[in-house]
Amino acid sequence: MRTIMNTTDVMNSSEVASGKHMELAVLAGGCFWGVEQILRDVPGVIDTEVGYTGGWIENPRYEDTHHSKSGHAEAIRVTFDPSILSYEDLLENWFFKLHDPTTLNRQGNDAGTQYRSAIFPQTPEQKATAEQVRARIDASGKWKRPITTTIEPASTWYSAEDYHQDYLRKHPGGYTCHYMRD
Repeated sequence: MRTIMNTTDVMNSSEVASGKHMELAVLAGGCFWGVEQILRDVPGVIDTEVGYTGGWIENPRYEDTHHSKSGHAEAIRVTFDPSILSYEDLLENWFFKLHDPTTLNRQGNDAGTQYRSAIFPQTPEQKATAEQVRARIDASGKWKRPITTTIEPASTWYSAEDYHQDYLRKHPGGYTCHYMRD
């Protein structure tokens, strides 16, 4: 049985454990292995966890998320220290550069709604920031096609199975289509 936690519980436990204010970001940008591989080493990132969010069935497993069976996105939950890394910086200089935000429901060889580009803001402030950053990047002309990244309501987080956590650290050379773009 997997534990389902809401983001408030995680933030409170992180704050108590560290004595500092931490924030959470929940992001989806294709297969969660590659997103986690890049974001876990960003200065200011305290912890990462891969899982599923944004769907309509309870307790989804990996098999449930494929072929749009559950509506969930493969996502990453990032605990970060906002005194080192702002949410805006995380989005603009990391999230929007580590995947192609112009391909609808696809990254590399991975296709389906579970691989969509999405931001799941945890607060009204995060939602406003996400909207501003997405609009700025779309207007920048950096991408030849329009940004397809959605901004979706925060929903229940379901941790992915243990074998998915830190997958590329456990399996160097495993599949990923994520890399930092200029």
